[in-house]
Amino acid sequence: GEVMEALAASNIDTTIFFYNPNIHPIEEYEIRKDENIQFAKKLSMPIIDADYDRDEWFERTKGQENEPERGERCSTCFDMRFEVTAKYASENGFDITSSTLGISRWKDMEQINASGTRSSAPYHIPYWDFNWRKKGGSSRMLELSKKEGFYQQEYCGCVYSLRDANLWRVSSGREKIQRGVKFYQEAKLKLTQNN
Repeated sequence: GEVMEALAASNIDTTIFFYNPNIHPIEEYEIRKDENIQFAKKLSMPIIDADYDRDEWFERTKGQENEPERGERCSTCFDMRFEVTAKYASENGFDITSSTLGISRWKDMEQINASGTRSSAPYHIPYWDFNWRKKGGSSRMLELSKKEGFYQQEYCGCVYSLRDANLWRVSSGREKIQRGVKFYQEAKLKLTQNN
């Protein structure tokens, strides 16, 4: 949300390309996609709903099932998503690509930017490696999530990150992730108080 809001405020002509075949299961994917669509509409920002190519994602990450977060599987996942994005951009007259991935403190910015640059190069589309975390970007992300009542994503998105997050939770005496039920509450509390 913060990246989309900042781009809208900057008057940069932006189109959102939602391509995330890594997100599993499909119900989780649909929640995350729908939130992007709704927020893009709120900002009057066009959004492209790309293919949910789950089989290709599993094929590409085969053999990397036990890679850790920020490991080689993540690079493979980023590469696939950036390649499809750059190809679409090239075929449809876009000048540049970027990503919201870098806003998360759980992600390796260098890994993301290397993948974006590497995967965009064959399509002759520059990758914009802007650091969205700087100047309070990460704090604004959380603030906006609360204001909008966004869904709380408690794992990266892939089936392996869900597995590993749940293994860690159980070993720490915590409950497993309950997908689709946890939302930031500030917006909902304000609505309730105003009614």
